[in-house]
Amino acid sequence: MRVDLRLYALVDPERAVGRDPAVLARLVAQGGATLVQLRDKHSDTRAMVARARAIKAALAPLNVPLLINDRLDVALAAGAAGAHVGQEDMAVEDARRLLGPDALLGLSVKTVEQAEAAPIELLDYVGIGGVFATSSKDNPSPPIGPDGLARIVAVFRRRSPTFPLCAIAGIDRSNAGEAIAAGADGVAVISALSLKDDPRAAARDLRVVVERALAQQER
Repeated sequence: MRVDLRLYALVDPERAVGRDPAVLARLVAQGGATLVQLRDKHSDTRAMVARARAIKAALAPLNVPLLINDRLDVALAAGAAGAHVGQEDMAVEDARRLLGPDALLGLSVKTVEQAEAAPIELLDYVGIGGVFATSSKDNPSPPIGPDGLARIVAVFRRRSPTFPLCAIAGIDRSNAGEAIAAGADGVAVISALSLKDDPRAAARDLRVVVERALAQQER
């Protein structure tokens, strides 16, 4: 299946302000998130599998897929739709072999060189960033900004014109349009949804911004 990246919500228990991650995932999906990722860097494996299963169950009535960050074992055990890996995680080739041909698999890309090297024939999408400054991830690299995003997008558009791409890091209502204008098909967000008093409304508002920006790109 082709992945829908318009509003990619990353759910992190450490940034859920006390909410149950499954409840948070359901709220953002009700508001318009098209894809959800569980990003959990610190829980033990058994707890993470249980959490992933709960999120999957919460998303099932809304037909929103769940991906797991980094942990392919958790993705497989929980029956998630797939996984997302970074440049320092398991190699894409190994991840695809373990997940099988039908799972969704995404990769983080930060540089033009990584974009050139990405094995897109094994991937369903790429997340590009960090685009803007963010407090939700330890990232020693400076933000690439919309211009850096556009340069990386151009590499993928040359390699495969319709390959799905999303922008990540520091994205909210104020700058999501810039990310789309730079060529992204959607935005991946944590704080702009999770830290809001009403995550459902925040997702709805951000989805409107993304849709407007995408419509502008199509003109």
